Amino acid sequence: MARTITSGTRSRPHDRTTRGGANRWVVLVVLCVSLLLVALDATVLHVAVPSLTEDLRPSSTALLWIVDAYPLICASLLILFGTLGDRIGRRKVLLFGYALFGVASAVAALATEPEVLIGARALLGVGGAMIMPATLSILRAVFPDRRERATAIGIWTAVAAVGAATGPVLGGFLVEHYWWGSVFLINIPLMMIILPLGRLLLPESRGGTDGPWDVLGALMAAAGVLGAVLGVKRLGAGDPPLTLATAGPLLVGGTLLVLFVRRQKRRAHPLIDMRLFSRAPFTTSVGCIVLAMLALVGLELIAVQYLQLVLGLSPLETGLRLLPLTFAAMAAGATGSYTLRRIGPRRMVGWGFVLTAAAVLLLVLMGEHDRPLLLTVGFVLLGFGLQTTLFSAYESMLSEAPPSSAGGAAAIGETSYQLGAGIGIALLGSVMNAAYAPGLSGVPGVPDSAVKAAANSLGEAYQVAGALGGDAGAALHRAARHAFVNGLHVTLFVSAGLLLLGALMALRLPRVMECAADADGGPDGLPPVADLTKDAAPAGGGTARTTGSGTGTGTALGTVPAPAPAPDAAPLDEGRPGEAAEPAFRVPATRGPAEPAGSTLPGH
Repeated sequence: MARTITSGTRSRPHDRTTRGGANRWVVLVVLCVSLLLVALDATVLHVAVPSLTEDLRPSSTALLWIVDAYPLICASLLILFGTLGDRIGRRKVLLFGYALFGVASAVAALATEPEVLIGARALLGVGGAMIMPATLSILRAVFPDRRERATAIGIWTAVAAVGAATGPVLGGFLVEHYWWGSVFLINIPLMMIILPLGRLLLPESRGGTDGPWDVLGALMAAAGVLGAVLGVKRLGAGDPPLTLATAGPLLVGGTLLVLFVRRQKRRAHPLIDMRLFSRAPFTTSVGCIVLAMLALVGLELIAVQYLQLVLGLSPLETGLRLLPLTFAAMAAGATGSYTLRRIGPRRMVGWGFVLTAAAVLLLVLMGEHDRPLLLTVGFVLLGFGLQTTLFSAYESMLSEAPPSSAGGAAAIGETSYQLGAGIGIALLGSVMNAAYAPGLSGVPGVPDSAVKAAANSLGEAYQVAGALGGDAGAALHRAARHAFVNGLHVTLFVSAGLLLLGALMALRLPRVMECAADADGGPDGLPPVADLTKDAAPAGGGTARTTGSGTGTGTALGTVPAPAPAPDAAPLDEGRPGEAAEPAFRVPATRGPAEPAGSTLPGH
């Protein structure tokens, strides 16, 4: 394995990235465990809601905030903590997030009042907002070589899929055998392990911006995202769009986000370099993340209702039916790096969307009777296609951003993820309701008041039908079931259209995966530390040339300015330059000194 030679830089005491080259895969394990905990906590509470409702007796509004406080707070603070990590150190923010997550979990587990649980869930959201962008930005710093970074992101996205899918299953087991607070209590021993491990193993990294952190801009971004997500969630819950409770947060949030963008464009040291959005690959990747999540979350919610209310499966059987989707997503993440190197971002994202659209159209064949083989094939294609799209979009987005802005870029990606999920619930839920309600009109023997109540949801229609009884109840039950399946088909067609729109959007992505080594390097302006070999320039200037990546699968050649050596600088490591291997895919021949890898200059 090639080793790092640096002759022009002094090692700084606070810089721990020098240990990241040898331990980067161990670092990846720690980061993945961090993400697993956050992903679990996003879904583990859902199955505990009936139990905690019986115990704490919250009002309907309090129950809504118990469920929504975590994702709302987390989504609104991602940009704040992502950019703060770029300034003060991503490892520092991540460790604070660990500690806060553990404390908030203990408070939530032992809560005896709804207000206490709401506050604890809000603190969990703050901890999650510290953890999520920090894991992705540290991953960006530890893996400066794009090929290895693609492998790492594939594992990272697979772990996210496992966490989201495992949450309801684990939560159901804990609630069944213990009490609802145990879904939070499991976080505490895990945090007691990962906090000292993270302090010991994780490298510190930060961006290269030396200017002051824009506190007002960070608060504007937080309030703007909070308003936008809250408004979208209210739309998804079926609230009228023109009411103050729905339109107010959307209007305030949108206004604050517009003012935030204008402020960042004028500042000498912005939180987020808005020039990133002038690069088509970055903007396209963010849009693809939104569209992929829009399809995934909306379809998952409707699929769960279909499996339980139409096919009559139990919650456990429903979870087992959805497992093929999870396993397919894991396989897509594990093989994503190989696929990306072979076919490039454009075809990978595009064909991922096309495969997902095909899976959605296949599921249109679902009817009122169970077809297990059809569902399994459809869910496998759906999971593989969506995870392929998400993996390549995340990888392209992160690679387009310079390491100095990794925290901000990661925060943008995670915010897009949350917004896409909220919009998906609102949009596809609205389509479903619009297609479902007309099917209940004209049912013989059913009064208008009963029809109006049954139009709210299929579950409520079954309750109304049971209360009516007799022939009228049976007729309403059949009509509601049939109307739901028809509405599901309409929703699937709309979703397939959006996914094909994503495939067209992917045409703006680069055709090949460019693998130049990061030139703007590690924290505080230090060169990146990884399994790269650099031929140091003579004292006093010159250039340094990257000749190998240590992986044996390709070579990235470029020219970057070599820093003048400090008077008493000594090599951090001794070794011979690695051999350059024959590239397995196209890479840029050179990069000029004025265009470091990931710069905002057009390069695709």
